[in-house]
Amino acid sequence: MIPLHGLLLRAVLIQALRGFFIDRGYLEVETPIRIPAPAPEAHIEPLASEDWFLQTSPELCMKRLLAAGIPKIFQLSKCFRKGERGHRHLPEFTMLEWYAAGNDYRDLMADCEALLRHLAVALGRAGVLEWQGHKIDLGQKWERLTVAEAFRRYAPCTVEEALARDQFDQLLVEYIEPHLGIATPTFLCDYPAALGALARLSPNDPTVAERFELYVAGLELANGFSELVDSVEQRTRFLQEQKAIRLQGRVPGPLPEVFLDALEGMPPAAGIALGVDRLVMLFTGADSIDRVVAFTPDGL
Repeated sequence: MIPLHGLLLRAVLIQALRGFFIDRGYLEVETPIRIPAPAPEAHIEPLASEDWFLQTSPELCMKRLLAAGIPKIFQLSKCFRKGERGHRHLPEFTMLEWYAAGNDYRDLMADCEALLRHLAVALGRAGVLEWQGHKIDLGQKWERLTVAEAFRRYAPCTVEEALARDQFDQLLVEYIEPHLGIATPTFLCDYPAALGALARLSPNDPTVAERFELYVAGLELANGFSELVDSVEQRTRFLQEQKAIRLQGRVPGPLPEVFLDALEGMPPAAGIALGVDRLVMLFTGADSIDRVVAFTPDGL
């Protein structure tokens, strides 16, 4: 169980998160946790709830709100993913997501910089995070590193070779992540198109998606992208993900047809998911996610 001072810091951090977005004109929303059809993603397995599912992310419902005409929204919510348990993972965790019409992934990067600096002030820090022996300066220019360049620098093969061998995630974790966000936070950006199932492809290079992940001291904190708003292309990608799920020996859920219908009216936008529990780890110095939640599944 998290100590009292940890609960107090977590509460202050969450209040500061809310204040950050409210001050910038975002509407806080609340969407259902139990849904009939999550987005099919080969690397994420949802938890069944009778014949529906517990959400792996509030993403689809939040995008439907954008399509309905609400331009800037954020949400703090519980999410669930089967089989995720480790010192940085929980099967039930807290996610912060925000979406803004008219923005792209570059705007999200600017949001992340402003948000972490805002939290540092709110928690009485001097713009420097200390975690796992690293001092990360939030005030300096944050690194922006493409996935292709990261593989060239740190991995034993190119990103194309990693994808061909189905070793992308393994090599990313083993060779690349330990180098990210060490002096300043790092935006690992421009993911291969095949790894951006809900992201818009770059108009300058259609082999990459306008997607990034934010790392601080080697810890992945957030995943954001310019949104794909083409319903036909999104359906094609979902079908590809369903095929990949079947190849893993799993049975995919149904396609989220209501979302696909709503996508036809969604404006250009950008959205991001940030792990709140990991954010608390960074600001408390905790080396395990178990130390920043009131209860773990093992202790219930």
